[in-house]
Amino acid sequence: MIMDVKAIRDDFPILGRTVYGKPLVYLDNAATTQKPRCVVEAISEAYYSVNANVHRGVHFLSQQATQLHESSRETTRKFINARSTNEIVFTRGTTESINLVASVFAQSQLHQGDEVIVSVMEHHSNIVPWQLQAQHYGFVLKVIPMNDQGELRLDEYQRLFTPRTRLVAVVHVSNVLGTINPIQTIISIAHAHQVPVLVDGAQSVPHLPIDVQALDADFYAFSAHKMYGPTGVGVLYGKEKWLDVLPPYQGGGEMISHVSFKHTTFNELPFKFEAGTPDYIGTHALACAIDYLLHIGMDNIAASEHALAEYATQQLTDIEGLRIFGTSPQKGAVLSFQVGGIHHFDLGTLLDHMGIAVRTGHHCAEPLMRRLGIEGTVRASFAFYNTFSEVDALTDAIRRIVRMF
Repeated sequence: MIMDVKAIRDDFPILGRTVYGKPLVYLDNAATTQKPRCVVEAISEAYYSVNANVHRGVHFLSQQATQLHESSRETTRKFINARSTNEIVFTRGTTESINLVASVFAQSQLHQGDEVIVSVMEHHSNIVPWQLQAQHYGFVLKVIPMNDQGELRLDEYQRLFTPRTRLVAVVHVSNVLGTINPIQTIISIAHAHQVPVLVDGAQSVPHLPIDVQALDADFYAFSAHKMYGPTGVGVLYGKEKWLDVLPPYQGGGEMISHVSFKHTTFNELPFKFEAGTPDYIGTHALACAIDYLLHIGMDNIAASEHALAEYATQQLTDIEGLRIFGTSPQKGAVLSFQVGGIHHFDLGTLLDHMGIAVRTGHHCAEPLMRRLGIEGTVRASFAFYNTFSEVDALTDAIRRIVRMF
């Protein structure tokens, strides 16, 4: 399929608006993506026609809403090639998915002196939950270092394993560097030590074809809002063998089988981990976003975004004083950079007044910033609806700002 970018952009009304009198150039897709018309319409249509609480009702609307919710689980299962819908847990996003695993894994599998391996390029959401649990249970965090290109040191990674290593929690694609980590190799090394792996897939699922069975991931977490779906909805994939043995994350309705004041038994998978009323409208919208991505084609998306990132890299590196952080040959559509002595916040603010939306700061990755020896960067992140002319607009705007300084 040849992508018709103009037709695709027509599906995203927000891309036609102006900011400060300038056409919007939206390059903050790693933070959140814009939503196609079909996703927004799916939300309003579901509220207007089938809104009723799921699973517990015998009336028609409840049955219809339940069917939509559970068909969304099947759509998600197929999208990442999970073995069973029992392995698809709906959450509020990647952050809650990781917190869920950190909480229940620590509670049941970790003890004083045990070890969890993370990497230097993790988002705070894959660092802080483990720190919180480590303070309570007394286990230790060990960190995979990286080289100056922004690639994880697999030789050092292998040396981190000891008989006390219990879990590896690692990002698939860095939200700062764009590095696509060799996640299958990382998982294989861990499994050779009989250690399970949790993968933060927030920046990979929207851009790359993902097959959790081929990867052999034990847990895989991602968010709807970064893949053209609604906010407040996420997914935790977990191998059924792990979800079976781990305790519930929260208590309440839906996650129970029977309750008395003496004893409670828990529901079957995946409902054991889904306490309370789920965002059944949001999961329906997530399924619509998945269908939209599949219609375009994940391989087409990956190729389009790779071309954009390659072109942007060529254009930006011609700007005197501009430094790109993350130069691995295996990169996603993320460019983090600084320009001379211009503070990243100032550069981002000036770009904003030219209609160009980028992200500035530490990108919730302060340990990585310390490794790079900087306080923050400007980050431009691309989606399949971005264009080469938008890359030119970014480049021209930075050149103007450099001349101002």
